Amino acid sequence: MGLLSLLMNNPVTFLLLAVPLLYSVILHEIAHGLVASWFGDNTAKYSGRLTLNPMAHLDPMGTLMLFFVGFGWAKPVPVNYNNLNNSRLGIMAVALAGCITNILLATVAIFLMQLQVFNTNPAFATIFPIVIKINIILAAFNLIPIPPLDGSKVLMGFLPEEAQSNLARIEPYGFFIIIILLYTGILYPVIDFIQSILYGLIGLFFGNF
Repeated sequence: MGLLSLLMNNPVTFLLLAVPLLYSVILHEIAHGLVASWFGDNTAKYSGRLTLNPMAHLDPMGTLMLFFVGFGWAKPVPVNYNNLNNSRLGIMAVALAGCITNILLATVAIFLMQLQVFNTNPAFATIFPIVIKINIILAAFNLIPIPPLDGSKVLMGFLPEEAQSNLARIEPYGFFIIIILLYTGILYPVIDFIQSILYGLIGLFFGNF
C-alpha cells in the first residue's frame, strides 16, 4: 500500500489519510450495530457503540494492521443474535452491513476522485486511491466465510441448523485459522477474487477508474 513510505516521505498527507482510514473500520462496526437495532437488538446501542467517537471502537492491534498491512479491524460491536427479528435475514443483514458500508465508502471516494477540485490536488490524488483500495480490501476480507468474519454469518443464513452449529464451533479457533491461511498465502487469491468482483460491480457505475 506504500503507507510506510508515505509516512516517511509525506507525513502531512499520511495524517490526512489517517481519519478516513480509521473511520473505514469504525463505520464498518457502527453499521453492524445500526442494522442490528433495526432488527430488534439494541445491545450495541446500550453498550455505547453507536457513536462516532473513535475511542469507543479502536483496537490497537487492528489499527496498526490497518496502516501497515492494508487491512485491520475495530473492536467488534456486540450483537445478540437471539434478539433479532426474522433471525436468518437479520443475521445476514447485520453481517453484510459492514461490508456494504466499506463498498459505499469506496464508491464515494471514486466519485470524488472524478471531480477536478480533488483530482488536481496532489494530496487528494494520493489519499483517494488508498482509501478506495483499503475499503475494498476490508469488504473482501470480511466476506470470507470463516468465523468470526462477516462472510461466515452470511453463509449461516443459507445453512440448515446443524451445519450452522458446526460452523459456529470453529469460531474460537477462527482467528488462528485466518492467520495461518494468510501466512501461507492461501487466502490472498480468495481476497483478490472477491476484490475483482467488487471492483466489477462498482465499475458498472463508473466504468474505468
